[in-house]
Amino acid sequence: QVQLVESGGGLVQPGGSLRLSCAASGSIFSINIIHWYRQAPGKERDLVATITSGGSTNYRNSVKGRFTISRDNAKNTVYLQMNDLKPEDTAVYYCNGITGVGNYWGQGTQVTVSS
Repeated sequence: QVQLVESGGGLVQPGGSLRLSCAASGSIFSINIIHWYRQAPGKERDLVATITSGGSTNYRNSVKGRFTISRDNAKNTVYLQMNDLKPEDTAVYYCNGITGVGNYWGQGTQVTVSS
């Protein structure tokens, strides 16, 4: 079992920055991939960024150059640094951990970009 807890969301003005955290506990050694997803009201959940156990990363086109996914293995935490935020980044952000036998989700953290 893996437990994931997101934090770091909030209200920020356009052009601002936030850093989201995804703290993992439980069988963390079994996590192969961590994704960050987001879901805006009335829309589907979209993949935002991915980091593998080997450190490879990938991003959706709309956030490339603005968002950075990283991991701190000592703290069992994955981060999503979000810069130059835009109103269209407003959503609930979720982290998702994939193991060989399971697919685990956090509870989500709200990010609102508004002036």
